[in-house]
Amino acid sequence: MRVSGRAVAAVAAAVLMAAGCGGGGSSTPPAGNPSAPTPPPAGSAATTISIVGDRGSQSFSPNPAPATQSRAVAWRNNDGVVHRIMSNDGTFDTGNIAPGATSAAVTLGTDGTNYHCTIHPGMIGAVNSSGGTPPPCTGIYC
Repeated sequence: MRVSGRAVAAVAAAVLMAAGCGGGGSSTPPAGNPSAPTPPPAGSAATTISIVGDRGSQSFSPNPAPATQSRAVAWRNNDGVVHRIMSNDGTFDTGNIAPGATSAAVTLGTDGTNYHCTIHPGMIGAVNSSGGTPPPCTGIYC
C-alpha cells in the first residue's frame, strides 16, 4: 500500500498536537471555584512540600511543614500517581497534581492548616504558618 507524503504529514501533525495537549490534570481548579488557590504575593518564595506516596502522615515531606514569611505553600508530586490536596476546612483545593508536577502556590492564614489528599484520604499533613506547632487536627482526616 502506498501512502502519500501529504497523509504522512497530516498524521504527524495530529500526533504532535495531541502530545502537546497531554500531561494529566490541571494543577488548579477552574476559574470561579471558591476553593481555588490564592496566588502568593509578588516576589515571594513558596515553601514546597514533596508528595512521596500514600503513607498516612508520612505521605508528605516535610510534615508538618514550616511556611515562609509569605505563608505561600506548593506541593510537588514526586509519586507516580495523581494527587489532589485540599485543606481539611475546604479553604483551598489544588486540583489534580500529575506525577512530576507542582501545584500552584496557596497562601495560608497565620494559624496554619491541616490538609489531605482527596484521592487518597489517608494521606494527611499540616503546615505551620506561625512558627509554633501546627493547629490540632480535627475531623475525619485525622
